[in-house]
Amino acid sequence: MNIAFFLIPKKDIVYLKEGATMRQALERMEYHSYSAVPLINGEGKYVGTITEGDLLWKLKNTPGLTFENTEDIFLSSVEQHVQNVPVTIDAQMEDLISRAVVQNFVPVVDDQQTFIGIVRRREMIEYCSKLLLQKKA
Repeated sequence: MNIAFFLIPKKDIVYLKEGATMRQALERMEYHSYSAVPLINGEGKYVGTITEGDLLWKLKNTPGLTFENTEDIFLSSVEQHVQNVPVTIDAQMEDLISRAVVQNFVPVVDDQQTFIGIVRRREMIEYCSKLLLQKKA
C-alpha cells in the first residue's frame, strides 16, 4: 500500500511557520482543538512539531512570560520536547505504523525534505480495521 493514499496535503491541514509567535500557535491550536501541529521554516522544510506541552513548558520556565506577551516569543525559540520524525512519500506502510504508535500524525516530506502533508493515525487505524474485518469474512 502506497502511503500517498493516506496523505492529507499541506494545503488542507493546519501548520505553523517557525517565524510565528507563541501566541499565534496557542490561538490556532485552541481554535482547531489540536494538541500538536507541524512546524516549517521559510523554505517550506519540515523542522518539527510544536505541542501544547512545549508551549506550557516555555511559559512555565520563562520568568515574566504571560499570555499577553507570548506575541513576543517566536516558535523558533520554543524547545520541542518530542521529535516527530517525518517519512518520505515513498516510505513503506511499516514505517508509518511504527511512528504512529507514538505520534498522532506522521509528517511527510519529499526528496528535498520539503513538507508536503501528514498522515493521521486515525486513517491508519481505520485501514487496519478494514483489513482485519476482511480477513474475518
